[in-house]
Amino acid sequence: MVRAYALLTVDVGRIEKVLEEVKAIQGVVKADTMARSYDAIVEVEAADLEELERIIRDMRNVDGVLSVITEVVGDLEEE
Repeated sequence: MVRAYALLTVDVGRIEKVLEEVKAIQGVVKADTMARSYDAIVEVEAADLEELERIIRDMRNVDGVLSVITEVVGDLEEE
């Protein structure tokens, strides 16, 4: 399993519609608005990196999304 956070920059006045569409993408766990540098943060879970790439591509294709920065995260402890 691959977990990541995506930081979105969104067109002015489009945040509600963008989040509605992003939340509908399979693999999106949670999406919230942010203040300051980015407009939204999206938590993503994917089976592998290929699926993560698809999810990020789908987010980039949402009308009103200007940019997506992705940070892959993981547990620091050994399983």
